[in-house]
Amino acid sequence: MKHINDYIETHKDRFLDELFGLLRIPSVSAIADHKPDMYRAAEYWKNLLLEAGADRAEVYETPGNPVTYGEKIINPALPTVLVYGHMDVMPADPLEKWNTPPFEPEIRDGKIWGRGADDDKGQGMMHAKAFELMVKTGTLPCNVKFMIEGEEEIGSAHLGKWCAEHREMLKSDIIVVSDTSMIAPDIPSITTGLRGLAYWQVEVTGPCRDLHSGLFGGAVANPINVLCKMIAQMTDENGKITIPGFYDDVQEVSPEERAMLARAPFNLENYKKALGLEEVSGEAGFTTTERTGIRPTFDLCGIWGGYTGEGTKTVLPSKAFAKISCRLVPHQDHEKIAELFKTHFESIAPETVTVEVTPLHGGQSYVCPIDLPAYKAAEKAYREVYGKLPVPTRSGGSIPIISTFEQVLGVKSVLMGFGLESDAIHSPNENFPLEQFFNGIRTIPLFYKYFAENLKS
Repeated sequence: MKHINDYIETHKDRFLDELFGLLRIPSVSAIADHKPDMYRAAEYWKNLLLEAGADRAEVYETPGNPVTYGEKIINPALPTVLVYGHMDVMPADPLEKWNTPPFEPEIRDGKIWGRGADDDKGQGMMHAKAFELMVKTGTLPCNVKFMIEGEEEIGSAHLGKWCAEHREMLKSDIIVVSDTSMIAPDIPSITTGLRGLAYWQVEVTGPCRDLHSGLFGGAVANPINVLCKMIAQMTDENGKITIPGFYDDVQEVSPEERAMLARAPFNLENYKKALGLEEVSGEAGFTTTERTGIRPTFDLCGIWGGYTGEGTKTVLPSKAFAKISCRLVPHQDHEKIAELFKTHFESIAPETVTVEVTPLHGGQSYVCPIDLPAYKAAEKAYREVYGKLPVPTRSGGSIPIISTFEQVLGVKSVLMGFGLESDAIHSPNENFPLEQFFNGIRTIPLFYKYFAENLKS
């Protein structure tokens, strides 16, 4: 452990400078105008890996955004770890909510501030620097491959095909991902499950043009009103989703596993206070942590139509739109759910409007067995750095490509996240504590050490 701490202490300022260079690139995959920035980020990652000690690193084209691949093969007979991360980030809107510009990172109050500080540039950089540390100190115990993609925030639409085309190149014994969170800085945890995702855009059309709300209001259906009523029908008074067939494949968690999950530290009052809430909500019969970990959800992610500018405009709009998502649990197939929602939503539309449902993206859920050698290695590494055994948790979030890796590459993933709930990922003022950043760099080399030992024994 001493050589790890010594290397970090010597190079920590440079580590942060290199992270800041990556954070300054506005690699927003959801906005087409940022396509050149995706290539800037890909080249940045290529140079990072080469300078860290990779034998080779290349930027690969896909029909969408690029993928950066790098590797160091010290002995083909040794185990191989494949590190997955993503270079793309969420849009920074609303810009007025940021205390400092999102792509001008800075350190304040012991934290790194900027879009991507946690998700996933900061966490990805931990792996690059841990890899560098092992190479430069001669302590790398196995082969390492890196796969850094540019479309995670928009569903990784092209990565599955790219993986299939490069299956031989990507051969590995385990995939390591740091794109998740811990319970608290003093309560380490390892994510053992991710929910799946289905995502749509809906369009409701009424009259052929926007109308005067005084002359036509009350006689012509308002698409926004109709859309709101339709969305309100999607859940009942107990928070249960009303789509026919939605729960048919839901894996019910056993009382024993629910009891195990309940042992994870959680303070409901602190949770509500942190979010500025008087009360929580959700499906009846389940706790807050169960609602976000083992149960599916239905959420309206955005809604618009009509006039939303400054002042007033008395308009009855021609169209209304919404973006809708469902988080899914094991055994729910995102393509099946996408079709169930489309069929149901279109069927409940009144004759006064027409409705079009367009699936945007989705992915399957994922569960990591806690008896994997990689999980045991991660568990031991966290314990050495944080001084206590990490708690296995199920995340409410989704990384759709993780289940694809298992299907296409035949390899499991271990989710070694170091983010915190307070990091505000996907929100204004995203941040990442310096302590978590450096603890990640401390933990990852120990994972490699114990993983290599586990496979030898």
